[in-house]
Amino acid sequence: MNDNYRTFFALNKEPFGTDIRVSEILKTPELMDIKNRFDYVTRLGAIGIVTGEVGSGKSTALRYALEKLHPSEYRTLYITASSGSIMEFYRQFVYALDIHLSSNSKAIMVRRIKNEVMNLVREKRLKIVLIVDEASLMRLEVFAELHTICQFDKDSKPWLPMILSGQSTLIDKLIYRSSLPLASRVVAKSHLEGVDLVGMEAYLMHHLTICGMDRMLFDPAAITAIHQGSGGLFRKANHLARGSLIAAAQDQSATVNAEHVRIASTEIF
Repeated sequence: MNDNYRTFFALNKEPFGTDIRVSEILKTPELMDIKNRFDYVTRLGAIGIVTGEVGSGKSTALRYALEKLHPSEYRTLYITASSGSIMEFYRQFVYALDIHLSSNSKAIMVRRIKNEVMNLVREKRLKIVLIVDEASLMRLEVFAELHTICQFDKDSKPWLPMILSGQSTLIDKLIYRSSLPLASRVVAKSHLEGVDLVGMEAYLMHHLTICGMDRMLFDPAAITAIHQGSGGLFRKANHLARGSLIAAAQDQSATVNAEHVRIASTEIF
């Protein structure tokens, strides 16, 4: 699809994208709630949980919280989890720390990881924050062992706060008895759901404003259709909103209506 619709609506950039600046992220109450819990977890050196359906804004909320950490004080580590073994997780951790190892020994990996964390904290005076995205994908064996990586100086030093982010099944995996040592370290939980109709209208207008538009391009029926079609989830709402703008431009309509949203819905899942 071409971008003639941007010219038609006089938009100065691609609308409803994910690559917006942190300063442009809509500061919803839910986002600020995650930010507050994030700060609490990092201050205590504990574990926090962020759950929500696919496209609910988890990654955006964590990006916002991370960007507020001063780079001279914090070293942030970001891992996208997989369904692999605990060894795969340690390999990802080693990579995030820029450690080069020739050995595949788990004991050596764990020792190097802990030594690097201690060096960053003691020598470089940095605070560490580990983000594990898509954590709901991890095997139970990973949940059973993950707490050991947070133990320093006989478990007396909270040097590795961790945020686990994923779908709601993440909570289910933490309920297993084998996961209790990890779950016992959780001090804050956040869950993102789809926004209501008022929240969706505010979200759509916010993104139009980012693109230089000073009026609402979606009529009330279109807003309702986007809200219902997306379930209030931002990622799907982005696709529907952008697609319906394209349909409206092809129709030479200055306002997006519910039919344009219906046309857009045929292009996405």
